[in-house]
Amino acid sequence: MGRVLPVRMTVIRLDNGDLLLHAPTRFSDRLRERLERLGRIRHLVAPNSGHWTFLRDWQRACPDATTWAAPRLRDRAQVRRSGVRLDHDIGATAPPAWGDTIETLTVPGGLGFHEVALFHRPSRTLVLTDLVLSLEAAKLPALLRPLLRWAGMVAPDAMPPPYLRAVVRLRRRAAAKAAARLLELRPDRVIFAHGHWFAQDGTAALAHALRWLVPPPGDQAGPARVSRDSLWQEPKREGVLPGTALPPSG
Repeated sequence: MGRVLPVRMTVIRLDNGDLLLHAPTRFSDRLRERLERLGRIRHLVAPNSGHWTFLRDWQRACPDATTWAAPRLRDRAQVRRSGVRLDHDIGATAPPAWGDTIETLTVPGGLGFHEVALFHRPSRTLVLTDLVLSLEAAKLPALLRPLLRWAGMVAPDAMPPPYLRAVVRLRRRAAAKAAARLLELRPDRVIFAHGHWFAQDGTAALAHALRWLVPPPGDQAGPARVSRDSLWQEPKREGVLPGTALPPSG
């Protein structure tokens, strides 16, 4: 299943040069060394209940880094048993330590689910985790393609798995309000943890991906104006640039 569902960590370099790792992936010394050429790793972010399991390795390697967690993540039994250190919960506004360039917004769901989104103002980049998922059909096992297409998880549909949609809909009104706010940010690019991210036409592509939660006015079937290129555009930049939030290469 790991080959079907690739995972991405997003790295943001803050105004002071420090690095923020959003949804850290599996740790390796080589990856840490590459990142430290770009800046000091000072912030680790666990944005929802599905992206925290590699934190302990990063904490051991980066003892000066502060760990920030989605609301109620620390209440989960699995998290408590793991012994992972969660220094602070992310609130309604971005921590002052992140500077003035990042806005935070939390999309709630049922069963204690919360996903924290980060919006990097200078680059107009929205960083999500699991609320959008856009798998590439050509990279999927042939036997799984029909099922994943039916579930809406293959580009250009770009929807999360049905079970996650069901969990979020348990708090539909609050979740829809938060999702509408994401669209109001009008991001140029949208990065998420699984699949091909939206390198252009971010707002239109995001509206299409979130139509299960925020139906577009007068078009319950979803917008037909989404550029397919926005769902398949290869990243034009790699690494982390000053004032820009970008996914790692690969």
